[in-house]
Amino acid sequence: METYTLLRSFADSWFLLLMTLFFIGIVFWAFRPGSKSVHQETASMIFRNDDRPAEDGAQAPSSDAGHSQGAH
Repeated sequence: METYTLLRSFADSWFLLLMTLFFIGIVFWAFRPGSKSVHQETASMIFRNDDRPAEDGAQAPSSDAGHSQGAH
């Protein structure tokens, strides 16, 4: 049996089963009981340091806030 034919038959059968089980495992891990708090914490992480909601038309603070353009 040629190497290509052997690898092709393996990929069509056992590797497909392995990848399907791996996918189901990853999906189960993401939706496992008890992971809701971890996902909520991750989703709200970008708002952690906000003191108040942004105003309409507000500009994002720049990294050089408080420094004038010409002063060094």
